[in-house]
Amino acid sequence: MQKRNKMCPFCYIRQLFAPKIERAEKPAVYENGVRTTPLMGWSSWNTFRNNIDHDLIMDTARAMKESGLYDAGYCYVNLDDNWHSNMRDENGEWQGELVRFPDGIPALIAEINSLGLKAGLYSSNGTLTCEDLPASLGRERDDARTLAKWGAEYFKYDFCHNIPVPSYAPLVYAIEVSPLGSGKAAEYQVSNAVLKGLARRMKCAPLPGGQYVSGLDAGKGSIRFENVVADAEGEYVLTVCIKKYGRYEKYLGVTVNGEECEGIMFPPQKHFNLTARFQTVVHLKAGRNVIELGNPVANAIDSAAIQYRRMSRFLKDAVREVAAERGTEPKPILFSICEWGFRKPWLWGASAGNMWRTTPDIRPWWYWIKIIYSRNVKLWKYASPGHFNDPDMLEVGNGKLTYNQNMSHFALWCMMSAPLVLGNDLRKITKPVLDIVTNRDLIAIDQDPLGKQAKRIRRGLVDVLARPLADGGIAVCFFNKTKLAQKRRLDVRKLYRDDYVSPASAEGSATSIGVIGDAMSIIVGDAALEKGKIVARIPADGVVVVKLK
Repeated sequence: MQKRNKMCPFCYIRQLFAPKIERAEKPAVYENGVRTTPLMGWSSWNTFRNNIDHDLIMDTARAMKESGLYDAGYCYVNLDDNWHSNMRDENGEWQGELVRFPDGIPALIAEINSLGLKAGLYSSNGTLTCEDLPASLGRERDDARTLAKWGAEYFKYDFCHNIPVPSYAPLVYAIEVSPLGSGKAAEYQVSNAVLKGLARRMKCAPLPGGQYVSGLDAGKGSIRFENVVADAEGEYVLTVCIKKYGRYEKYLGVTVNGEECEGIMFPPQKHFNLTARFQTVVHLKAGRNVIELGNPVANAIDSAAIQYRRMSRFLKDAVREVAAERGTEPKPILFSICEWGFRKPWLWGASAGNMWRTTPDIRPWWYWIKIIYSRNVKLWKYASPGHFNDPDMLEVGNGKLTYNQNMSHFALWCMMSAPLVLGNDLRKITKPVLDIVTNRDLIAIDQDPLGKQAKRIRRGLVDVLARPLADGGIAVCFFNKTKLAQKRRLDVRKLYRDDYVSPASAEGSATSIGVIGDAMSIIVGDAALEKGKIVARIPADGVVVVKLK
């Protein structure tokens, strides 16, 4: 448990009202060379939970190929929790559950790949997974390398057993910069640094330079060393020299030339010595560099974002390193953030991964699916090619959902550019369920290269959603949330007056109602275009989906 150091009332008031400073530049959008349209595949969790083994996974993979799901676009076979043993091997690496996956996970992945499918694995951004098996917090580099060596192409990263990054920062009196392996360092005192926010210099005669900088906590202050000179581009050891204090954990974020780098965790400190040295490795360019230090963690949102970005960096590094060692093309790993939406991942997810959960776990209960929909549909502005809101896996074919409910569930996920991850037993899939999840027109909407999630343009007993498409068309969905059939009209001009739904810059987009004429295709349900209005008859719990060309 963190313990707050005492401070004077004046300092406390300053900290209380201090704005959170903007540290360097905002993180760049995460790009790793994976697909730019939403993921399509299957996950073991919804139906099988902890009862998975090699034969089940391979039977499912073969069913995906033979049923026509693969031809419709589904290609990922993802193992959720319980794929691995509670024991890491002699090298500290994961290993598959020793009884249920006797040939090991690399062999399973190779077998899945031999069918032309992709394989995915799971862990948690915590000390243990949700099923209390070895997870990756603090072991990100090693586990990312294991995934890359095994050839995994998808990685779901959950949030159970998480330990947040502390918001406190150490007292910094200098930094040293040394070419990796050289043993020679250049020292930069805080007296020559630029302070921001609440950062301030404090005198302490016994310290080298006689002063240190405090006030770097909780995103309220930072220290910039603006003239760090490197003779050549390469890897350098950054040593942070601190004045020891406080028997609680601290953290220091590091940015170099505006790019977020590996931060440093500081353990609770005993005071046998006045000072301590902690290190990380950074990449410097030749000539002048800017290094900025400060703890950006003001809340739980900041903590989660830092931890997920940490894993995303190691995944990219591991893919590149393994490819270089083997002389092969990089095999990128699609990174799925599963934080459950409590820390607003839509605000930072695009800087950390390819998709991010926006909701708690889904269940095959119609009222719960509608709750999840109502949360995710609001987040339309955060989706973009390669970066998608994830309202969780599909429950189509599970539980006691009716045909209309299954159809609505699937159509809504397609309208919202959601990843389409089946969660039913593919070995026993029925024709009505198969017809729903292989509806090519709905899948084409989900996989539209424009990558824009539908916007809810009308809310009520019947919601109306609309999204622009890359060919200049507009997909429109009427969703009946009631137990009675409904009839609704929508003036098409409303769609073309909406800058998001019908952007003027969209290639081939219609600019007036006259362009439309009768050019409307019905994808799901009963609808007609009458005098510039869409007339939809929506069954109970059902949807009508049309496309305006």
